[in-house]
Amino acid sequence: MFTPPRKNCSLCPRLVEFRRCNQQKFRNYYNAPVPSFGNLDAEILIIGLAPGLNGANQTGRPFTNDYAGDVLYPALKNWGFARGNYEKKADDGFELLNVRVSNSVRCVPPQNKVTGEEVKTCGQFLIDEINNMPNLKIILTLGSVAHNAVLGVLGYKKSAFKFAHGAIHNLDKHNLLMINSYHTSRYNINTGVLTQEMFDDIIKQIKLRLS
Repeated sequence: MFTPPRKNCSLCPRLVEFRRCNQQKFRNYYNAPVPSFGNLDAEILIIGLAPGLNGANQTGRPFTNDYAGDVLYPALKNWGFARGNYEKKADDGFELLNVRVSNSVRCVPPQNKVTGEEVKTCGQFLIDEINNMPNLKIILTLGSVAHNAVLGVLGYKKSAFKFAHGAIHNLDKHNLLMINSYHTSRYNINTGVLTQEMFDDIIKQIKLRLS
């Protein structure tokens, strides 16, 4: 059985201190390790970086009320991986279909930057999650941090699997495919590193591989 981090998880001192500050500053925010969104029986797991301060850290649902979710969730719905209306709040009734969404680090980090030690520490929850997804076939990593986090917890050499947008990696020991995408962040969209069309194509490729 998958055991997510407790709401008062104290494993990462820097993140705990930041959480305490936010609990005072933003009293109506979720301000805790953000649980994954979607069912454990899904065939697809999407891994991001960490909750956004005014996004998932506020709403308590990954990529929700965050610009990255404005790109992610419409693409999932467009290709039949979600239903309902995404309204940027955890109780909007939006539902994922055959997809689960999570993050490499479950707590919001200062300046949206995680440390290697925090990724490693939170990896215990990521590997537990992966091990409790019996139908898992494809892991979509949004950005290099997520890419390296997955390789780390599964025991693969990072040098053997170079991150690149659209790259597909065979994780043969686990009978999994790992697909890379640039993160759907506002920065990447605004700078043209990633477009909605580019990301839609990634989701399309996943759809075709499951057909």
